[in-house]
Amino acid sequence: MRLILITIMGLVIFSCAPDKPQNQEGLPGQSSKNSAVEDILTDPTKGIGAVKSVTLNSPLEQDRISRGLAIYEMKCSACHRLDDKRVVGPGWKDITKNRKPEWIMNMITNVDVMLDQDPEAQKLLELCLMRMPNQNVSIGDARDLLEFMRQNDGEK
Repeated sequence: MRLILITIMGLVIFSCAPDKPQNQEGLPGQSSKNSAVEDILTDPTKGIGAVKSVTLNSPLEQDRISRGLAIYEMKCSACHRLDDKRVVGPGWKDITKNRKPEWIMNMITNVDVMLDQDPEAQKLLELCLMRMPNQNVSIGDARDLLEFMRQNDGEK
């Protein structure tokens, strides 16, 4: 009798639980697989993520470079070198000459989706054999890292 009562109570509680949203496309920070595919079809060289356009200034912004260096030292230097040597991840030499700024920033800020869906990121994963961890870098911090990368690649 007790088992039947517990089962009935469990069913009542379960049936009263709020429904989970079926489509999370409109939630902030969430993107559907369809919108990710649309991003790839729009311009596959920009990667997948929130960064659609980046305005680069010349001369380089020194305050961004110094913040980017600090972020690099704190979050990136254990796996990435500033030359072309691969440690855990690829070296950063000439990264800004070989990739669009949007791709770089999307790789930094949206690494899980990029590794799962972006063909170029998947090639890097095959080469390095180690997934880049999500460091929870904001778009602003990613922009600072990009400016530091540009300086590292010899831009002035």
